[in-house]
Amino acid sequence: MKARKVKGLDPAESLAGNAERIVLVRLDELCGFMPQASDPDEVVSLHDMRIAAKRLRYILEITAPVFGDYAETAVRMTKDLQDLLGEIHDCDVQIPEVSEFLNGLIAADAGAIVEAAGDAADLDPAAVRQAAHRRDHAGLVALLVHLRARRDLLFARFLELWQEYERKGYRARLEYAVSERSAAAGDGSLTTGGETAG
Repeated sequence: MKARKVKGLDPAESLAGNAERIVLVRLDELCGFMPQASDPDEVVSLHDMRIAAKRLRYILEITAPVFGDYAETAVRMTKDLQDLLGEIHDCDVQIPEVSEFLNGLIAADAGAIVEAAGDAADLDPAAVRQAAHRRDHAGLVALLVHLRARRDLLFARFLELWQEYERKGYRARLEYAVSERSAAAGDGSLTTGGETAG
């Protein structure tokens, strides 16, 4: 996912003013994935939302001292969201890889069984006992079951976390924190360190 361009950055402007623009674009980028990312089949949207969370987190880590206490809280919240989406993404990568590997073993075993059957008119079900990877099949199926169950559980936790963030006003509070501090810095009452000048 390509990051949205931040318009209006000005090196002559205060740190807070420029940082506000960046934070607001990154926040909008993150929140823009909902409600699409609330569909468990939207693997790409979930992954892109993780990338957007990472971008927002990085800018907040650098600029949080300018924006005050809530920005520090938002860093933690954004990191928690990013971490959870990362765990979901890991499952989304591992499930098809394990499935592909299992299917490869099944195809190899099936081919070997057919070859061993020779000119037989049909295949005896007991021939499966001769499969070279028969024990691996069960282990890989168990791994797939684990990964799918874990993915489902993590996705449910993601929905709960996002609903909690909405209840707590994550977006609105962060928008307020950056705009208020930026306005104060713009009128000269704040230095780039977030302390009042005087």
